Amino acid sequence: MTRPVPEPYIVKGVSTYYDSEGKARGQWVKSTLDQQAAQEALRSAAEAFAAEIPRVDPLEGPTATLDTLCNLYTFTDYHLGMLAWHKEGGADWDVKIAERMLVRALEHLVNGTPKARVGVINLQGDFLHYDSLSAVTPTSHHVLDADGRFSNMVAAAIRVIRRLIDVALMKHGEVHLIIAEGNHDIASAVWLRQMFTALYENEPRITVNASEIPYYVYQHGKTMLAFHHGHLKKNDDLPLLFAAQFPTIWGTTTKRYCHTGHRHHAEEKEHSGMTVIQHPTLAARDAYAARGGWVSERQASAITYHAEFGQVGRSMVTPEMLS
Repeated sequence: MTRPVPEPYIVKGVSTYYDSEGKARGQWVKSTLDQQAAQEALRSAAEAFAAEIPRVDPLEGPTATLDTLCNLYTFTDYHLGMLAWHKEGGADWDVKIAERMLVRALEHLVNGTPKARVGVINLQGDFLHYDSLSAVTPTSHHVLDADGRFSNMVAAAIRVIRRLIDVALMKHGEVHLIIAEGNHDIASAVWLRQMFTALYENEPRITVNASEIPYYVYQHGKTMLAFHHGHLKKNDDLPLLFAAQFPTIWGTTTKRYCHTGHRHHAEEKEHSGMTVIQHPTLAARDAYAARGGWVSERQASAITYHAEFGQVGRSMVTPEMLS
């Protein structure tokens, strides 16, 4: 245990082998990436790159909106970059299909909701299927079915989010973007938030949630909207966590809703002063989900919230409606 490893690595283990007389003859030093150091390095790099991104000029907003309303568009576990085969999971999925479906889904939901002053685009974690040049999960390193190269997935993600923002800006006077951390895209959520913050720096009608922890909030009058992917906390634990983490917002609101995903199926339950809404996904099943026997209805939703009365409307979309 005398051989240092270079940053940002840390020693994972040491194996020493001995000769017949018990003398040490050699040693293997096993290292692993220091996740905290890697995250800090990635965040710094993202901030540096974001400083060079050309800013988008402001767009003219809609002529009339309803000030008391907020439309929330949620897309969770979208797994852009995943590859699925209809003979295994029931439907095909790749980068092109995912990009086209996401834009069509938002356009459909935007057309079916009121002219709210505020629009919240909620990318509720696992927006990207994997997080590096290797198609594996960031922490467990499970091998994933991936479509194409990492750079192709990144380019598609940037392209489609910009399109979502353009659609939302035509409908709403203000747009709030949430790019939540998921267990598949821990690092990518960081650089996506940094990049879009810089990209729309000159657009006063856009804000990006800049939380450095995977718990996000947006307050609309007396209505509290909370967000967490669901990979770190169970649904039952979320109301108390958000009350403790954001006591001022909790105390000044009377209607509270927490949005989560991760489990790929719908569930809604009221817990201790907050309704927790677990959203399903629009994405197709990959081989892992198909072999595990996990089946759920594919859909996404837009929920309309009133500044005083809370939820007042909901619109749904399924893949079949977009074909």
